[in-house]
Amino acid sequence: MPAEHGTATEAELERLRAKIGQKVTINEPPYLTEVTRDSARHWAHATGDRNPLFLDEAYARGSRYGGLIAPPCQLYAFSRISIGYRGGLPGVHSFFAGSSWRWHEPIRVGEHVDPEVTFKDLVELPSRFAGRMFKQISLIRYLAGDGRELARAESWGMRVERVAARQKGKYNKTELAKPYTREQLEEIAHLYSREKCRGSDTLYFEDVTIGSSVPEIVRGPYTATTAVAFEQAWGGLFIKAHGYWFDYLRRHPAAGIPNTYNIPEPPEAVHWDTPLARSVGVPEAYDYGPERIAWLATMLTNWIGDDGFLSELYCEVRRFNLVGDLTYCRARVASCEPQNDRTGKVKLDIEAVNQRGESTAAGWAVVKLPRRN
Repeated sequence: MPAEHGTATEAELERLRAKIGQKVTINEPPYLTEVTRDSARHWAHATGDRNPLFLDEAYARGSRYGGLIAPPCQLYAFSRISIGYRGGLPGVHSFFAGSSWRWHEPIRVGEHVDPEVTFKDLVELPSRFAGRMFKQISLIRYLAGDGRELARAESWGMRVERVAARQKGKYNKTELAKPYTREQLEEIAHLYSREKCRGSDTLYFEDVTIGSSVPEIVRGPYTATTAVAFEQAWGGLFIKAHGYWFDYLRRHPAAGIPNTYNIPEPPEAVHWDTPLARSVGVPEAYDYGPERIAWLATMLTNWIGDDGFLSELYCEVRRFNLVGDLTYCRARVASCEPQNDRTGKVKLDIEAVNQRGESTAAGWAVVKLPRRN
């Protein structure tokens, strides 16, 4: 392997920066091209979302939408690079670090979705735990079959020289989850049983006060099975089997990472394969960042009910959510602003916190609510 593999050399950086502003395509079919009742259901089940607008056709027909709609973050599944383009810098470790969403309208079942990805920027950031570190940003426009823009998002990933991270022992002191007791598992089950969707019980703008909290939801504890469930809904980046995987390896030999049996596995295996996760400097297999963003979105759509609309969501993924970790999703009202006689806008601070009290993701969201008059 070349000595520069895994290092952000000036030559590679210059080559990558030359692509800024260009539309990005990959020679891989998208996992989804159309929103179907099955794909919406799979996404809802994978993220723990019980909202009947996404699951119950009879219920959804009686709503203002007149039929099933998709969970807003399901749009991640319509492009393998909806989490951001990560080309260039061979061997430099990449991980998803956040998205900034803006939805223009609900995503209806039956809608064709064609994402358009543009490589937007590459920003070097200071790093205390790795070598050089860069934020690689993409703009994704989610276009309907007739060309209108359903939503847009900026998604970004971090590119870090992981060799330095391992040498500095960034994760040596990370506390892994301890075995859960029966009492703890019963308490988690109780928290799940309390999770409610507001549904047709309209939340009006006038009912919301600054500083009030949104009912929290819990997700996890995270397991390899959780990762598999999410893969079934999202489709993943490199999830291929049998001859399809070996065909891919012929075209991209560096994509295969030998497991303990010397069988090449995709880089994505860090989400269920602990030895592979440790090989890149993380102490345990860990979740997909878009999962946590989807969990936070679920908390909000539960709260706003059928007559509210989630219009914006900005979220930074700040820590790894490791196998065994439990996540509490929380939000607090930051501001309220009337828009007109019919609609008000509410901005919220959002956060995902693990069982150790550590913030693993945080940001803000904007929802639109009807006014009483």
